[in-house]
Amino acid sequence: MITLWFLLGKIIVSLVALATLAGAILADFLIPATAKQHIHNPHWPPHAKFHDGQTILLGVLLGAISLWLLWGSSGTSWPQFMLAVVIASLYWIALLAAPLFPGTAWADPEFRDENPVVLGMPPQLFLALVLLLLLVVGSILAML
Repeated sequence: MITLWFLLGKIIVSLVALATLAGAILADFLIPATAKQHIHNPHWPPHAKFHDGQTILLGVLLGAISLWLLWGSSGTSWPQFMLAVVIASLYWIALLAAPLFPGTAWADPEFRDENPVVLGMPPQLFLALVLLLLLVVGSILAML
């Protein structure tokens, strides 16, 4: 039997999965103000755009798999729920770890002044931390 807390946890994790599924498509491809810094940036070489496309599709796939695990026809067991949480977190954990690679930056120098700072952080970092926190909250609620 699914409790109200488990259902609330599923909903919260689903919101993160939806953000994972749609976030990169919107930010890197569709929203003009941010897409010009990514896939539509004329200064990016083709191979960089290739990896942006890869990242966009990875977000779509991870979000879709998480949603399928949460709402698939077989119902959601605790192990399925936790797998959905882990899968929904992977994109955001990778984003947090990306600055560890040499030569990376949260924004290209030409756009540094255009990008807002949220609580002293780049917006991507802030978003990743909020979504990962939501996954923790959703997991805790689902255990109640």
